[in-house]
Amino acid sequence: MKVAVIGSTGFVGAHLVKELVDRNYEVVALARHIESIPSNDNIKKVAVDINNHGQLVNALVGADVVISAFNAGWTNPNLYEDFTKGALAIQQAVKDADVKRFIVVGGAGSLLIEGNRLVDSPEFPQEIKPGALAAADYLDTIRKEDQLEWTMISPAIEMNPQAAGTRTGKYRTGLDTPIFDQEGRSRLSVEDLAVAIVDEIANKQFINKRFTAAY
Repeated sequence: MKVAVIGSTGFVGAHLVKELVDRNYEVVALARHIESIPSNDNIKKVAVDINNHGQLVNALVGADVVISAFNAGWTNPNLYEDFTKGALAIQQAVKDADVKRFIVVGGAGSLLIEGNRLVDSPEFPQEIKPGALAAADYLDTIRKEDQLEWTMISPAIEMNPQAAGTRTGKYRTGLDTPIFDQEGRSRLSVEDLAVAIVDEIANKQFINKRFTAAY
């Protein structure tokens, strides 16, 4: 099976590429700059600008699944606008490339506690709010998509470089509310986030749904 990963050099994307290759998938690794993508017989590296529609569509043709780990850059002053524009461009390119299965890495900000999105709470960190809000609002957009078999995954609340380094292959899943452990924390390593995403390719448990994963 051939899986195209958009954002292959990012924090999540790089771990996705590794997990896919380790599980014998054929990977098309897409990024603006591809120098840091490892060389492997199962990896085809493609330099692509997601805002170049024809270029992106051509790169996606022939894939069985497209995973978008696109991030417009946390320090980008136009993060909300650039993420929204990029997410919509990717969604359209997937359709134009005639790929049906589309998995999007979202954020934890759209998860609900007592019916309210985390990103809308006053405690939400302001420095990441534009990106989190863009991803949360995009969830409302993709829920209207009726041509693709889409899935969005919202990581655990604690899914950052400090939580990285462990691949257990174990996690629990839910839909719209965070999953908390016995210590009252919602956390998952990026390695196990990649496991959950690749598992979804095979298991197809969350077609046309958002889900979350945590320990």
